[in-house]
Amino acid sequence: MPDFSPTEYAVPGFVALVLIEMIWAARKNRHAYEPKDTFTSLAFGLGSTVAGLVSGGLFFALYLFLWEFRLFEIGWAWWAWIACFVLDDMRYYWVHRCGHRVRWFWASHVNHHSSQHYNLSTALRQSWTGFLTLGFAFALPLVLLGFHPAMIAICAGFNLIYQFWIHTEAIDRMPRWFEAVMNTPSHHRVHHATNPRYLDRNYAGVFIVWDKLFGTFEPERRDEKIRYGIVKQLGSFNLAWAVFHEWVGIAQDMWHAPWKHKLAYLLREPGWTHDGSRQTSDQIRKDWLERNRIAEKTVSSENPIAGDAEAA
Repeated sequence: MPDFSPTEYAVPGFVALVLIEMIWAARKNRHAYEPKDTFTSLAFGLGSTVAGLVSGGLFFALYLFLWEFRLFEIGWAWWAWIACFVLDDMRYYWVHRCGHRVRWFWASHVNHHSSQHYNLSTALRQSWTGFLTLGFAFALPLVLLGFHPAMIAICAGFNLIYQFWIHTEAIDRMPRWFEAVMNTPSHHRVHHATNPRYLDRNYAGVFIVWDKLFGTFEPERRDEKIRYGIVKQLGSFNLAWAVFHEWVGIAQDMWHAPWKHKLAYLLREPGWTHDGSRQTSDQIRKDWLERNRIAEKTVSSENPIAGDAEAA
């Protein structure tokens, strides 16, 4: 990313907030931080910064080249900044959604979900291999519309800065009006959960309205404890394994799969297998809903009076 990326200037603030949350956790929630897990998150952050410096310049140069073929001359007016920020946030929603629904993208994005703890250091678990997914292509429509690549980069940087503070359990709920429009710690805790109810929900970056508009919103419930991480937990703090384990998994699946299914292990959703030996998030949720339906039906049949009262 070019030198004007605002995220570089936010790093001291990130560090300060992590330290403040650690103090809070020592008093209120001792399980929020685990030393090896936190060290892994910090190493992720350092590595992703280096990877961004290597690949960001190349992508920016490509954006500048394509900007010469823009459809409109949008310029730098105040309203252009607002429009760019909102449209870039919608771009983030879709690239993030692909990050969960296409295994090729998930191999990179899974890094961010690999911690079983949810704290501000988790926000630093950013991918080292994002350039391999070609996710940068999601910004090309903005470039061709006429938004300058520098404006897009700055807006994307502020989007990333906003998302830092929502990785915490120290904040319960924000005011109702804020929760209705913006992404919050409550909404994003849902996104990091492995509970069947919460899988692949709340992809928003800044504005939660995208999830409500496109049917992927799920509110956090007070009666269900959240379990963080990924469906098949890493079980290791080995940094190299944490970074590359899903790429290794893809290679292994493609190697052993019949020819007609090899490409599907790249392009289908995580958990898909040609023989049904694993489950996707949709299948996990469907099975969970069916178990709940059967359990409720059983309770109702065993206690018909209570069932009649509920129906009334």
